[in-house]
Amino acid sequence: MIVENQIALVAGEGLLPVAIASRLTDQGTPPVVYSIREQIGELSKYALDVVNITKPDFGFTINDMKKRGVRDIIMAGTVSKTLVFKPSLFDLTTQRFLASLVFRDDHSILGAIVDFLEKQGFRVLSYRDIIPDLLARKGRIAGRAPSREELDDAEYGFDICKKVVPLSFGQTVIVHKRSVIAVEAMEGTDATLLRAGSLCKGGTVAKMMRLDQDERYDIPTVGPDTLMHMAEAKLTCLALHAGWTLILNPEEFARVAERERIAVIGVEVCRSL
Repeated sequence: MIVENQIALVAGEGLLPVAIASRLTDQGTPPVVYSIREQIGELSKYALDVVNITKPDFGFTINDMKKRGVRDIIMAGTVSKTLVFKPSLFDLTTQRFLASLVFRDDHSILGAIVDFLEKQGFRVLSYRDIIPDLLARKGRIAGRAPSREELDDAEYGFDICKKVVPLSFGQTVIVHKRSVIAVEAMEGTDATLLRAGSLCKGGTVAKMMRLDQDERYDIPTVGPDTLMHMAEAKLTCLALHAGWTLILNPEEFARVAERERIAVIGVEVCRSL
């Protein structure tokens, strides 16, 4: 069935696709979900329909969207970055797309996907405007007040982020006593946190969005699990890019921050380069 102004949600892992689908449903526009998740879970409650994609398949997905009258697409959720090294899993359309890329960092791949979809006649939407209430605010957000040392480490961490994030890695940097303990690469945030915990006890986590990042994809997200991994790693402060980081399940997030005595703050970072 063709629905006028149909929205498609390409959903990876995590809470973000659920939050977006829930909000769209509340607004009277439940999406068709193209799921690349292991388990669809509660996301199915907010979907007009669910299409399970067992492997990256641009050809099938685009054709199915066109048959359904999809015009607008939202991309959200985590997809393993190591997939780029497994071309045999992809359909021919996707293989050709990957072969055409000069660079295969997150920024380049996601930007190229958006460009590819727009050339197919779709419009890729920003989800920042759908869930603006989940954006981190400036100042103290949750948990206890940060110490002077944590504030200094947060400032230093963002100084490092500003230098490495433009190179398409380092969205998360862990600092302790103004020493860089760990920098996020392909392994993702949670693994970076645990790696930092194996190296020292204590530390501040700085998380920043690339300053020239297209807001239609890859906005940093945190949630209760982020804090649980921090607690396991003995990390004590989380500093977020204010206005450009999403806090998922904020009520539970605040409870975990309070219970684990983790200071959570929002730091304003100028978007101009």
